[in-house]
Amino acid sequence: MKKRPNILLIYTGGTIGMIKDSDTGALKNFNFNELLEYIPELNLLDCNISSKSFLKPIDSSNMKPSNWVEIGTIIEDNYKNYDGFVILHGSDTMSYTASALSFMLENLSKPVIFTGSQLPIGDLRTDAKENLITSIQIASLVEDNQPVVQEVGLYFEYKLFRANRTTKINAEHFEAFDSPDYPPLIISGVNLSVNYDFLLKTKTSKKLVVHKIFEPNILLLKLFPGINEKTINHILTTPNLKGIIFETYGSGNLTDEKWFLKAIKKVIDKNIPVINVTQCFGGSVDMSLYSTNKLYQNIGIVSGKDITTEAAITKLMFMLGQNISANVFKTKFETSLRGEMK
Repeated sequence: MKKRPNILLIYTGGTIGMIKDSDTGALKNFNFNELLEYIPELNLLDCNISSKSFLKPIDSSNMKPSNWVEIGTIIEDNYKNYDGFVILHGSDTMSYTASALSFMLENLSKPVIFTGSQLPIGDLRTDAKENLITSIQIASLVEDNQPVVQEVGLYFEYKLFRANRTTKINAEHFEAFDSPDYPPLIISGVNLSVNYDFLLKTKTSKKLVVHKIFEPNILLLKLFPGINEKTINHILTTPNLKGIIFETYGSGNLTDEKWFLKAIKKVIDKNIPVINVTQCFGGSVDMSLYSTNKLYQNIGIVSGKDITTEAAITKLMFMLGQNISANVFKTKFETSLRGEMK
């Protein structure tokens, strides 16, 4: 007899877990132990579903690294007893949390699927039901006694993406997320269409390792025409600064102003990594295209290639937490750890 997969839902907060109070009209978190009351269709799924919730569910705009560790710890504590995990999360910072979890969970061999919704689960027009039901189905997919998905994914509006390749693109449409430089892993239609060639091929027998140290003392700075020396020098002398991400123009282009190059070199000389990420929605950093950028290559600025800003931030915080030596930091950051870059 075929074994029914055991799936654990982890509710962190967000719109998907809210219902409207019939008396006041205000949104409030509902008890996830009563999940079947709101989505009786879950009874039809061929799996066993359990749920855990943060003691105090939070708005995703309040999400921080300690909450990422809380999610990772729940997965770690329940890893042996469940075949897949579905994490319910507010959409605003979902790509950050999902990217962080992808780096935290080393040797992951089971599906960890993030999802949420634009409308509360009790709303007549809600997208929550489809997102939740399909996420559970994806987490339950098994072939040859192995999970089909063995990585951290993000499911929203008929598409499963690699989590660390996603970004939120719309605050109003149901199609809230996209993966600009990597195709969907699964597309939901009449059937679930799996793009096997794009799934991570883990095939590991190693024990899951959950990394729990993130370095929060980093900066994200978006370049813009007119940014000046005084501003840059002030920002780059922030006390206890451990890393910087610059969102640059086009294919990673930076100004060739001498004062700017000098300011960046001064930071890199302190063994503070500086990451170059394009501010374009799609595409990749290529620092060999223009002679200007070769100056920055020569002083050791790190190419983010086609990484998203969300993944760059969480990867930088993760790697700094690993105390990786300065002489290999650039090489390791420019190498894909969890399929986050080409």
